[in-house]
Formats: sequence, structure tokens, C-alpha cells
Amino acid sequence: MLEILYQDEYIIAINKPSGLLVHKSFYARDAKVYAIQELRNQIGGQHVYPVHRLDRKTSGVLLFALYKEVLKIMNDRFATREVEKKYLAILRGWSPEELTIDYDLTNDDGIIQNAITYFHRLQTTEIELEFNNKPTSRYCLVEAIPETGRMHQLRKHFKHIFHPILGSRPHGCNKQNKLWLENFELKGMMLHAHQLIFNHPITNEQLILNAKINKEFSRVGTVLNLDLNTYE
Repeated sequence: MLEILYQDEYIIAINKPSGLLVHKSFYARDAKVYAIQELRNQIGGQHVYPVHRLDRKTSGVLLFALYKEVLKIMNDRFATREVEKKYLAILRGWSPEELTIDYDLTNDDGIIQNAITYFHRLQTTEIELEFNNKPTSRYCLVEAIPETGRMHQLRKHFKHIFHPILGSRPHGCNKQNKLWLENFELKGMMLHAHQLIFNHPITNEQLILNAKINKEFSRVGTVLNLDLNTYE
């Protein structure tokens, strides 16, 4: 059963598990289960329309409209940046305390698109894990707020500043991912959409939807001695 964070007669939001596709995708033709069909079945067969997207490996708040007219309203608000998305990510190394990454990205059609991400560092940690002939490894927890919504934007942006998201494949650090797979059996990606802030498409009331981190994110936080109580 999907965890429903909010539901009324116009919209519904879930805490999407990591590994679940939003809908059928050419890039993941092996998948047989999708958030759209699972949610539709869970609420009695009513059609649901995803307002935005989350990568397969990204967990967290995912919003659906229950009618096409509501979908259009919310699509317009996303397009005009009236919706704020906040993500938690665990990065390799100690990132700057805060930074706005303004770095254009190229989509699958070869079109260059402007992409902007603001983030601030929440915590830093260092553990005894040998890497690159050093006895320890450094990591940090950040909150990222993308101003644009390009495909794999956060993964690409953090790799661009040499602080890739732990577990990201591609757009990550293959050596670190292998190290964590061998030492901690990590197969997931440490990226979670923990908060969505927007005005209701009909009542215009502000909604703040929060999604708790999943067990894998929490487990990695324990390994790294991060304090994730606020998000669990």
C-alpha cells in the first residue's frame, strides 16, 4: 500500500518509494509496477494524473491531480515556479555551506536548457572508511531546492560541483558506489523529496506536504552518524 500524504476531491499526494516508476518508461522497460496504476487501484479505480515527476530511485512527495482541469492548473503553477520542492541528499565530501548552481543541462534531444539549484548544507560527517589511500571518507547532508525541473537535474548539478549524490548511477561516483555496495550493501540512491509547498489549485490554501525518509536513507544516516530524527 502506498503511503498517502494528502487527499481530497481534487488532488492526492503520496510518499513514493525508491525504486517505483511513476509511469511506463522507455528507459526502464523491465518494470511492471508503476505508481499511477498502484495508486489508481488503491483508491478504487479513479484516474490519477501525475503533476510532476520523480526519478525511479528518488523517494518522497509525489503529487497527482484527479481531474485534467486540476492538472492544467498545477502544471501552470509548476511552470511559473509557484511550487517549492525541497530535497534531502547525502553527498560525497563536504560541500560549500550554501550555493546556487546555475549550470545549463542538455536533454535527450540535444537541447540545452537553463537549470538552477539552490542548496544549503545541514550536517557534515567523517567516518573510518578508506578511500583513495586516505583512512577516512567525508560526507554531508544537504537540503536542495531546484528552481527548474530538468531531468536528473540534482544528480547532474551535484556531480558538476564534484560532490555527487551517494548511490547515484549514473551521474555519481562509481568508485564510491562500489565501496558502499561492498561494505554496506547500498543499492539505493540517497535523494529524497521531503517537502512540497504550494497553494491548493481550487481553494488557494497553502499546503505543506512532508514525506518521511525511507528505511534505507535512515540506515545510511546511522552508518554516517547523521541526525535524521527530524525527517524520520
